[in-house]
Amino acid sequence: MKKQARLVLEDGSEFAGWSFGKGRSQAGEVVFTTGMTGYPQSLTDPSFRGQILVATYPLMGNYGVPVKPKTAEPFYDELGIPTHFESSMVQVSGFVVAEACEEPSHFASGASLSVWLEKNNVPGIYGIDTRSLTERLREHGVMQGKILVEGTRDVTMDSGIIAHPVAEVSPREIRRYRPAGIPQGEKLPRIALVDCGAKANILRCFLARKVELICLPWDTDLKDIEYDGLFLSNGPGDPKACNKTIATLRRAFDQSKPIFGICLGNQIMALAAGADTYKLPYGHRGQNQPCIDTETNRCYITSQNHGYAVRGETLPKGWEPWFINANDNTIEGIRSTGHPFSAVQFHPEGCPGPRDTEYLIDRFLEQVKERI
Repeated sequence: MKKQARLVLEDGSEFAGWSFGKGRSQAGEVVFTTGMTGYPQSLTDPSFRGQILVATYPLMGNYGVPVKPKTAEPFYDELGIPTHFESSMVQVSGFVVAEACEEPSHFASGASLSVWLEKNNVPGIYGIDTRSLTERLREHGVMQGKILVEGTRDVTMDSGIIAHPVAEVSPREIRRYRPAGIPQGEKLPRIALVDCGAKANILRCFLARKVELICLPWDTDLKDIEYDGLFLSNGPGDPKACNKTIATLRRAFDQSKPIFGICLGNQIMALAAGADTYKLPYGHRGQNQPCIDTETNRCYITSQNHGYAVRGETLPKGWEPWFINANDNTIEGIRSTGHPFSAVQFHPEGCPGPRDTEYLIDRFLEQVKERI
């Protein structure tokens, strides 16, 4: 039997629909994504931690979810990395769609979107006007909201606020990875990955390029870590909350080893350099954000998921904008003019989304290998 549900925003507006997934009420920051496909990857992206995600594309769930049919559990590779997802669990607090397909059709589907969300204790709401909702969020900015399901306990808006989401999604201990099939004695470039909520495809991209990865908790001190290059991952929330990461990065600048960051890593690098960051009205989330390389003036279509940006005019001497968003002229990448330090706001590894800028990972590794 279908249960009625409502999405209530902090400005008092309400959107009525039907419950799917887990039949419970939940609050969170309401944001939207413009991606047409890739919902299994988006919903498991740690950068969405604590947020209620709105899909602007009207139909979700039509190709199901690639999980084990009987348990709806993820598949993992030989290194323990999720095969089809960006983390081992659904990270969003809720999912809002116009239409949720209950009878998916795809050879790899092991469960419907609704069954998978229920397995992960995540509520969804369908049957609402997501176009109108997105227009409201674009006009007034993202805001707190809550999904209220008929017959369940009410929740407060504040109950969905996570004080430090990076601390929730970052690993508790150091993890080491070597590419499968590489003998233990063979020396490989060693990349220290500061994991603030890294997507699994970042690991896949590095391991496919035959490097050794040391995945570190967000607040790790690097003084006892031996590495050839430093990588700063994506992650959720306000970059200024990662004060320990910022302090660690400032000390790492003194080593002059190559450093590359993406998404949250771009903001953390800017803060460590002495620049400022700010919250965007509604962020960039989707697989169709155009970014212009300031050096070549070439435009790339990129995958993005962030709500904060670097304040360009605050970049200190020795730093410069690298990429610019063609839609709103926000900073999409920065780099040092004198050291091998650079970062981009988008996701070169894609998943979901285009991988037109995956060459930037190769560029970073070339810098690393030149200095080994």
